[in-house]
Amino acid sequence: MSARGHAFGIDIGGSGVKGAVVNLDTGELAQERIKIATPQPSTPEAVAATVAELVAKADWDGPVGITLPAVVLDGVARTAANIDRGWIGTDARALFADALGGRQVTVLNDADAAGLAEDRYGAAREYAGSVLLLTFGTGIGSALIYRGALVPNTELGHMEVGGMETEHRAAASVKERRELSFAQWAAEVSTVLIALENLFWPNVIVAGGGISRDSDQWIPLLTNRTPVIPAHLRNTAGIVGAAMAVHDGITP
Repeated sequence: MSARGHAFGIDIGGSGVKGAVVNLDTGELAQERIKIATPQPSTPEAVAATVAELVAKADWDGPVGITLPAVVLDGVARTAANIDRGWIGTDARALFADALGGRQVTVLNDADAAGLAEDRYGAAREYAGSVLLLTFGTGIGSALIYRGALVPNTELGHMEVGGMETEHRAAASVKERRELSFAQWAAEVSTVLIALENLFWPNVIVAGGGISRDSDQWIPLLTNRTPVIPAHLRNTAGIVGAAMAVHDGITP
């Protein structure tokens, strides 16, 4: 299957490899999402085989965009989060292209893909200027978009604020581990957001990750100056952003 105005996106995570055809006119999935468990160990070769299996199940023969939980420079993975460390230094774009029979492939960071999707189709679609996406989970993922253009691999979860990495201070996992109330955790998040907005002056901050589902319990408690809004696309954002990237020729 291949269609104009459509592309295939795959989002690779520590527990699942998810993909679908995306209608790029609307940002909606054009078919039911397919999910296959991430192989363990999640070596490059094993994950590439899973990607090929998923694309075959979808009967898709066009370009494929793929996210990795990693810094990706010119198709090469430079870090590895929640996947096998064998990815570090792997030419992921060449690996996936070979596994998929030589077709066009784009590989990018998973938070970057989510940011692209939320900027064009999701929570930030009505905002001009710069958009900062932060995903609050085990760590903090980040994406910076300026007028639709991606500034790739920002990795702001590793920036130090008050002598501590931001994700060690304000990730959702910190709230759970330290048994913080929403008010206590929101104070930590505010400290991080104030530091980030002083550097980047975004027009809006989009909050993603599972905890964004409870946004009404903590976003109103934040004390930073930039508007903070919950992500809209959530589970589909990585897939949609990956499809956008390969369709638009975005190659971090």
